[in-house]
Amino acid sequence: MIERLGDIDFEALRTSREFRASPHAWEDQVLYFLLLDRFSDGREGGYKGNDGRTVAGGRTPPFDPKRDAESVLASSATAAAWREAGGSWCGGNLRGLSSKIGYLKRMGVTALWLSPVFKQVSFCATYHGYGIQDFLSVDPHFGGLPDLQSMVKTAHENGIYVILDIILNHCGNVFSYAVEGGSPPWRGASYPVAGYNDAEGKASIPFLDYSRSRTPSPAGKDAAIWPREFQDPERFTRKGRIENWDDEEEFREGDFFDLKDLNHGFGPADVYRPSPGLLDLCQVYKYWIAAADVDGYRIDTVKHMDIGATRFFVAAIKEFAEALGKDNFLLVGEITGGRERAVDTMEETGLDAALGIDDVQLKLEGLMKGESNPEEYFDLFRNSALVRKSSHVWFKDKVVTMINDHDQVCKGDYKARFCSGTGARLVVGALGLNATTLGIPCVYYGTEQGFDGHGSGGGADRYIREAMFGGPFGAFRSTGSHFFDEGGEAYRELAAILRIRAARMALRRGRQYQREISGDGLGFGLPRRIGGRMLSIVAWSRILDAEEILLAVNTDPDSPRAAWAVVDSGLSPVGSSMRLVYSTRHEDEGSTLRVEGKGESGGVAAVRLELPAAGFVILERG
Repeated sequence: MIERLGDIDFEALRTSREFRASPHAWEDQVLYFLLLDRFSDGREGGYKGNDGRTVAGGRTPPFDPKRDAESVLASSATAAAWREAGGSWCGGNLRGLSSKIGYLKRMGVTALWLSPVFKQVSFCATYHGYGIQDFLSVDPHFGGLPDLQSMVKTAHENGIYVILDIILNHCGNVFSYAVEGGSPPWRGASYPVAGYNDAEGKASIPFLDYSRSRTPSPAGKDAAIWPREFQDPERFTRKGRIENWDDEEEFREGDFFDLKDLNHGFGPADVYRPSPGLLDLCQVYKYWIAAADVDGYRIDTVKHMDIGATRFFVAAIKEFAEALGKDNFLLVGEITGGRERAVDTMEETGLDAALGIDDVQLKLEGLMKGESNPEEYFDLFRNSALVRKSSHVWFKDKVVTMINDHDQVCKGDYKARFCSGTGARLVVGALGLNATTLGIPCVYYGTEQGFDGHGSGGGADRYIREAMFGGPFGAFRSTGSHFFDEGGEAYRELAAILRIRAARMALRRGRQYQREISGDGLGFGLPRRIGGRMLSIVAWSRILDAEEILLAVNTDPDSPRAAWAVVDSGLSPVGSSMRLVYSTRHEDEGSTLRVEGKGESGGVAAVRLELPAAGFVILERG
């Protein structure tokens, strides 16, 4: 345990190894986001190890749908136990993750986004990692620093970068207010505090400044907050919990439920005055770069921080990373709310990219399920108006896109993975759409296995956080069987799609255009939702220099669909052909489609697409 930031020898850390260089372009990468507690406990058997060979032994067998699906529903007692398990620690750890790097590599993952690994408040079941008690230690549920270092090394050896999820806005529930009920609503002034919380959650430690004292701190390793510099009452705003999530002052200074808001400083962004706490947070996260050789950070709850604080942190971390040879260290901010706030925040702070933007996930899912007009999704990436520039701006590397995540803030009280309901039949198309449209694609763990968690009410987040290793809270309402199946349809098809993406730069960096379609080859237009669900082919092109790749999905989960799709007449002229390099109906692969002159005048270059139900295709000049 490192008790003080001042005890860290940064010079020794800088010279301790040769650090992994950053990728040239993050839009080339494919991210995979997992909750460490829910991924692997290292006890599985019958899966392929990092070397590609089947791992014998192990106490947890592979999931058998006939035997295991819905098994906890056999009685009210087993169902209740399963639900209860989902709200607490399940047992995933860093060694388990290390043993599954091969599973990720063979899928086509090139960057791992890992939920926070830092030591949590001991009396709270913050298995998700967002309730930090010690900023300089790995939580013992996950292992220790050597386990993190080993996991990162294994990932790097397999061509996978590692992005850590970090928290600047708040810490865990490390003190209690001296008010009735203990959790007062936000107000514009500080509340009195009863004391720092001990390991049992009692406010037994006087709320005094122990940060500079030469005597030992009265807080044990599981009490109050560490490192010792943070044991200062002025590190906290102490203004109570947020109730009005739309009030700017309140959501910037209030506590995130029982998580305690940290004081970052004050002032306009250009002349921001960082607090000692913000300066120390910069040192904390410099330490983790040097100690573990990580390649980027996903910064939690950026919306709740001052613009000046975020800008200060971004500059400090970028400079430190560059000094280690990580010239393109990724900083992604979670910026909930609309695109305009996200764009403004990125422009003002220097963040590389944003995620958590409400309409990205909803409109991607809505497109594939026929619940929204496709152009609403494609228009997300043409944001010249938002940045108030007259040039044509593509946000190809500014937005992280995904169809599932761990909290689904944008969905309200009812949480549901994409594969719940009819989504299971559409998931390959959705994964293909996510992988081959603009942005930095990210796969949320379990999506490749068709996880269908859903539920509502208090603590509904648990239903979209099933354990890949089974344990007490397995997917599909099961326990005791794992889901590291490389033979499943979604996993296999995603791996094939990602191999094609990796081999073709146009699919990673090319411009993007939604294509008009036609049923009869005469009248062309963009498909639109009219009334209920839109059951149609949706086509788009990625263009890089002289290369055009045409892609399409069928949003109809039950029936094949056919349509003419427009292509660029300069790059794919009438009389040329396009070759099918991928189709969910694999027997069609390798076939060629002739570009024909269509439209009323015959001047529209188009190809006729025939997609199976819920199908996805990729075509290139051939």
